[in-house]
Amino acid sequence: QGHLVESGGGSTQAGGSLRLSCTASGYSSSRRFIGWFRQGPGAEREAIAAIYTTGETLLHDSVEGRFTISQDNAKNTVYLQMNNLTPEDTAIYYCAARFDVRFGGFHWRRPLDYRDWGQGTQVTVSS
Repeated sequence: QGHLVESGGGSTQAGGSLRLSCTASGYSSSRRFIGWFRQGPGAEREAIAAIYTTGETLLHDSVEGRFTISQDNAKNTVYLQMNNLTPEDTAIYYCAARFDVRFGGFHWRRPLDYRDWGQGTQVTVSS
């Protein structure tokens, strides 16, 4: 059974940066999507970025130019670099995984398409 662990959350002021990590373990397939979602207070969980095994990346328009998703396949780790943070970025951030899937046709923004989720990490941005 696979397992995801996030790290790197914390508090910062507006304009600051944080880097989140998501490490996957216990998976046998190399074909996978890892997505980052966030859920603010009273809001629905929204997808903000995803990356496929072969390096294709997807970003939500709201974070384009500020957030970057990357991976180190040797470490089974995906990173979310967040720059120029604003108070509106305050949320619990989750990584999610779907293994044994092809790139084409996968609905990366849909939470139900992912099978495994991390425990979440809090990001707080003050003004």
